[in-house]
Amino acid sequence: MTVEVALSLMAGARVDHLVLCDGDDQSTGLISLARLAVLSGSPAYTDRIRLRDVLGGPLA
Repeated sequence: MTVEVALSLMAGARVDHLVLCDGDDQSTGLISLARLAVLSGSPAYTDRIRLRDVLGGPLA
């Protein structure tokens, strides 16, 4: 999923965090709306950045 799609999904669902899961429904990460908003406003942002590229690691 791209960052743009995640931002749109989160806005529509009115949530502050998104839990990401793999094909086996295992949690692989958690990303906040604030973190995505900062990323989308940075000069390094492109519409090709995917959530897996910005995750800090698996959930503890």
